[in-house]
Amino acid sequence: MSFYEFLGFKKEPFSNSPDPGFFYNLKEHRLVLNKLEIAIRQKRGLMVIIGDIGLGKTTITRKLLQNFDGENDYLFYPMLNPSFSTEFQFLEMLIKMFKISRIRRSTIEYRQAVQDFLFKTGVEEKKTVVLIIDEGQKLSEDILEILRVFLNYETNEYKLLQLVILAQMEILPKIKKMRNLSDRICFQHLLTPITLDETRELILFRLHEAGLENGSALFTEEAIKKIYFSSKGYLRRIIFLAHNSLEKIIMEESHLVDEAVVDAVVKDLSF
Repeated sequence: MSFYEFLGFKKEPFSNSPDPGFFYNLKEHRLVLNKLEIAIRQKRGLMVIIGDIGLGKTTITRKLLQNFDGENDYLFYPMLNPSFSTEFQFLEMLIKMFKISRIRRSTIEYRQAVQDFLFKTGVEEKKTVVLIIDEGQKLSEDILEILRVFLNYETNEYKLLQLVILAQMEILPKIKKMRNLSDRICFQHLLTPITLDETRELILFRLHEAGLENGSALFTEEAIKKIYFSSKGYLRRIIFLAHNSLEKIIMEESHLVDEAVVDAVVKDLSF
């Protein structure tokens, strides 16, 4: 018997990995996903999603990629850690991501090569290039300026580069200083913590998806409230507390997560 079969699960319900299969259609996330997908399909250019750690930015990205699964006309290039000290380093990473070969190693040559790639892919091959940058708050103003220039590449009908930036709040002052960049944002959204009702729905949804028919028989209402108020509505914290609460009752060979269990977990984790 596996670890979670003790409680009747077919798989782990509160894994830390952003599994699109456990994506719960929270109203805000559904709105963001729909807006992103429409903007990408209409080739509108720059999209910015801002939110603190643990509000679901990575999960939204995974679900977005899943929504385009099998559509070969859309080429997605994720950049997970855009910490570059020079323009050359950033451009070199793009060259590698776009698999551009046979080119001299210089900033000028790299810029021209990216421009040529975008025109060839977007106009001649009629494909949509989508660059997704996570941890966007790490982007320097110099790199943001390069991206602004790339966003200028367009036909009479559409932008050749679709750019999705997911970032923490620190990016806001940089964007505000760069009027030429902020004016190019076609969609910007600030993610917020979820509500108590959404927390309850999320927990019960994940329990059901993991194979448990009656989640309310495992997590009491008081336990869910304790998780919500301890997490302050941050998705990552909610998942973390629920996961550790399950581990605790499994170790104790119990079948109920009540307020006392969550309270003990919260104290152990110093929330």
